[in-house]
Amino acid sequence: MKKFLHTRIRVGDLERSIQWYCDNLGFRVVKRTDRSPAGNRLAHLELPGNDHQLELTWSPDYELNVPEDLMHTAIGVPDLYAFCDELEKKGLEIWPENWREQFTSGGLKMAFLTDPDGYEVELLEVKA
Repeated sequence: MKKFLHTRIRVGDLERSIQWYCDNLGFRVVKRTDRSPAGNRLAHLELPGNDHQLELTWSPDYELNVPEDLMHTAIGVPDLYAFCDELEKKGLEIWPENWREQFTSGGLKMAFLTDPDGYEVELLEVKA
């Protein structure tokens, strides 16, 4: 059986991105590499209870330019309102501005935030 292992994104500041994903979304670092075969610094992050990892990659010779709406990751949380309230207390902007009204019909609750490099993170309410 094949297994989906990780998704890589390039970042502008590895330490800043590690801190943002860990402090705000609950990821933890499971592996770090200071010099990959291609010369990159890597950090593999995971959410506890998940197998799929997020690989953050930084290279001194790579100019990061994340186009708007290029891609996004999605995180499921049991209580979207409570989770977003905590993120807002930390100073993070949840969008769109009216997400509580716009994206809550039909039982689906979702919102978005943007990481320090411009990648979108979709937040979905997922009941266990």
